[in-house]
Amino acid sequence: MSTATGTSRSPLTRSPNRLVAVIFGAVYLLVALLGFLVTGGADFAGPNGTLLLGIFEVNWLHNIAHLLIGAALLIAGLSNVRAAKSVNGIVGAVYLLLGIVGFFIVDTPVDILALNTADHFLHLATAVVLLGVSIGADKDVARSRAAI
Repeated sequence: MSTATGTSRSPLTRSPNRLVAVIFGAVYLLVALLGFLVTGGADFAGPNGTLLLGIFEVNWLHNIAHLLIGAALLIAGLSNVRAAKSVNGIVGAVYLLLGIVGFFIVDTPVDILALNTADHFLHLATAVVLLGVSIGADKDVARSRAAI
């Protein structure tokens, strides 16, 4: 397909939801892999983890969560607009909840992901971007779904 300038754009770059899902998916997969490299002596689950990049606290369960979320985002982004929009919205909502609840559970036995303040702000920022693009972009997908 050609644009007004005569250059073609891939289906991925025509959809903000697909592009954001692929980028965030790749980043979260990378974060998971880096997390596994530094997690060595940390517990599988619990409030005590090791620092990733000197700021984000992670443990094995936290890394697995990043791996699953990254894979879901990447697969959805590479699939189609509807999948990317849905997964962006779901992951965004989960991260919004986790970002808020995280402030209240840090350093308690309920904190099985070894969360810290930097994690909370990163989760909230991720939520804003994913929810924003899910709600605000690719509106034609939402309209076609409502017509069904």
